[in-house]
Amino acid sequence: MALTGVLRPGHIVIRVLDMAAALNHYVEVLGLIETGRDDKGRVYLKAWDEHDHHSVVLREADEAGMDYLGWRVDSPATLKKLASDIEASGLCADMSWLPAGEQLKTGERFRFTIPTGHVMELFAEKEKVGNGLPDVNPDAWPDGLKGMAPARFDHCLLYGDDLDGTMKLFTEVLGFGVAELVVAGPDKFPIGAFLTCSNKAHDVAFIRQPVKGKLHHASFLLDNWYEVLRAGDIISKKDVSIDIGPTRHGITRGETIYFFDPSGNRNEVFAGGYHWYPDKPTITWTDDQLGKAIFYHDRVLNEKFLSVFS
Repeated sequence: MALTGVLRPGHIVIRVLDMAAALNHYVEVLGLIETGRDDKGRVYLKAWDEHDHHSVVLREADEAGMDYLGWRVDSPATLKKLASDIEASGLCADMSWLPAGEQLKTGERFRFTIPTGHVMELFAEKEKVGNGLPDVNPDAWPDGLKGMAPARFDHCLLYGDDLDGTMKLFTEVLGFGVAELVVAGPDKFPIGAFLTCSNKAHDVAFIRQPVKGKLHHASFLLDNWYEVLRAGDIISKKDVSIDIGPTRHGITRGETIYFFDPSGNRNEVFAGGYHWYPDKPTITWTDDQLGKAIFYHDRVLNEKFLSVFS
């Protein structure tokens, strides 16, 4: 499939309460690589197999959570077109352009607030710094990796109230597909949507909750089930606060473990999942099977998993 339009999640800006503690977690435990700092005190990080300058930005604040999620698009022309389409849709608020350089090593960005209250932005240009391997005859991975060493920032799960408007924006304006849908009751009322702009099972997911703009988790990709189990070992070795896992999802079929950074932001490391193409039917889960959908092995909902967010 030729990927055009919105290509992938490009960066997430996470609010942390203590920068030193957060950096120890995201660098030494999770295994991201620091690539820069700016005059606003923001720290820039990337996973090892990402070529862009950064995919995670940490900002010290009084409240944990997500400032915004950025999406890389395929070209400056696409950036202009999608910005115009978003403006014309009537679905978003607080739309603005940010100049090149406002975020380190990043071109101009178009920012907007979606119906669930989350701040999103699109960008087409970011400096390439490589993945620590040559482009000719590379090895399988570079030396010196730390911690869980994820390959990339993979996706987010977000909580918000207006799931319908957000799904309309992502599918009709931004060109995403609906890989999986969670519905409730005899009327099959949508309460969750797993959306993809690539051939992954999801690039972002939204759960309908009576809140605005909340982060459930930021997820990072590992290669396989063994690496998820090893991440569990690291969590115990480093006394990291664990949420649940290792286990498997019914939704997406991915293997997973959830844990918290020192500020209370939930992280996930994730492996597996299926490949999605535009002709694949949407998978639907009913709310009476929600335990199996989320935690396929024990098939029981975890109240903390559902009610804790930042």
